[in-house]
Amino acid sequence: MNERPNVLLITADDMNWDAVGAYGCPDPGTTPNLDQLAADGMCFDYAHVNISVCQPSRSAIMTGRYPHRNGGEGFFRLRTPGIPLIPELLREEGYTVGILGKVGHSTPYTEFQWDMTYDMDDLGHGRNPAIYRQYTSKFVQDAKTSGQPFFLMLNSHDPHRPFYGNDRDEWYEEGNVPAAVAPSRTFTPEEVTTPGFLPDLPDVRREIAEYYSSVRRCDDTVGAALEALREAGCERNTLVIFLSDNGMAFPFSKTNCYLHSTKTPWIVRWPETVNPGSRDSTHFVSGIDLMPTILDAAGVEPPSGMDGNSFLPLLRGEKQDGRDFVFTQFHQTAAKCNYPMRCVQNHRFGYIFNPWSNGERVFKNESQSGRTMKAMQAAAEDDPDIAERVNMFLYRVPEELYDFKNDPHALTNLVDDPRYDAELKKLQARLEKWMEETGDPALEAFRNRANRASLEAFMHEEARTLNGQC
Repeated sequence: MNERPNVLLITADDMNWDAVGAYGCPDPGTTPNLDQLAADGMCFDYAHVNISVCQPSRSAIMTGRYPHRNGGEGFFRLRTPGIPLIPELLREEGYTVGILGKVGHSTPYTEFQWDMTYDMDDLGHGRNPAIYRQYTSKFVQDAKTSGQPFFLMLNSHDPHRPFYGNDRDEWYEEGNVPAAVAPSRTFTPEEVTTPGFLPDLPDVRREIAEYYSSVRRCDDTVGAALEALREAGCERNTLVIFLSDNGMAFPFSKTNCYLHSTKTPWIVRWPETVNPGSRDSTHFVSGIDLMPTILDAAGVEPPSGMDGNSFLPLLRGEKQDGRDFVFTQFHQTAAKCNYPMRCVQNHRFGYIFNPWSNGERVFKNESQSGRTMKAMQAAAEDDPDIAERVNMFLYRVPEELYDFKNDPHALTNLVDDPRYDAELKKLQARLEKWMEETGDPALEAFRNRANRASLEAFMHEEARTLNGQC
């Protein structure tokens, strides 16, 4: 094959960073294939997506731009026309480009057509590893025969809700649509550890077990794809990248700006370039960096206007300046409810700005549809600590500061603690500078964050711009 590298970009749907064994998952057996991929490649300990919800996260990845810079803040195609895409630029350079799963969410413009496309209903509701393997094998073999390098974006629909063993039994019935299958291993409530940002209640533990069973099936899909790559003899010259599009769909994770919202398992394998078993525990990388890195690896001239930067030097074990912070954000849920948030994190602290929080507006997201939130609300009737957590989740506060190094679950808001005033001001100043540099429409609201009228004016404009309905 052509010596330009092939690229296999694998994404999980809602996989928390610490659901992966190589990232310290306390429950053994969740991700044996990803653990092997990590052993063969490099893990990034400070990796984040830039927005913790599916379509906007993928739009940032595909364009190398922050959501407010590409016009992809919500569940819609990009509002900004003409922004170059990874597969578009690679195809212009002779690559064949294909996608498996999450097609609409990973195709920022309707008019862009992939060379190979199979979506959720072609893939056992995005939950059948054998079918992923079949299509991966054919795509890779066809590219090998043609002598073209390939870019394949393989998107599992696991571990997105509904979790295995939960509510969609009809997905496992034979019919015109390929059926979802059972994971290679399932988990029981007694086997799993409840994340520290959730209370350890029976129904919470039950849902975590269902979630981890779906994590395992996602891992099965990764293993199936890597086996197809190996059988085709394409391992040596293929850059494999794995990450999740956002955190798990539970309270205080997905569709927020907490550590567990945007931190992602990020594994890269590239034989002869990346040292096996290596780990980067120094540099921040984020979703906007994927496009410039892939283009750099392929020797493709990068377009102007990207916010991200290539981290190819890190893959070679080198150091790189300018990776001491990460900036994340949120705008709108799939139901078109606007909850704008901005966050800056360094290696220890994270500061979050919530202009939507006014003490009356109630947060609503997908994670409230499962067993966990219902169990928390029921327990809150008798447990004041859980009641406080539920209230915090639903109403939030305008500003939050956490010592993520020592409090990764964001249990203690330090924003009013005078001992951390210097750190608070430093992060506020850094966030403001980033908002200036990127033309963030929330900049004036941030500067006037003590003025409720200014915040409400921003909320009104945000709803108008993004066609928000609540």
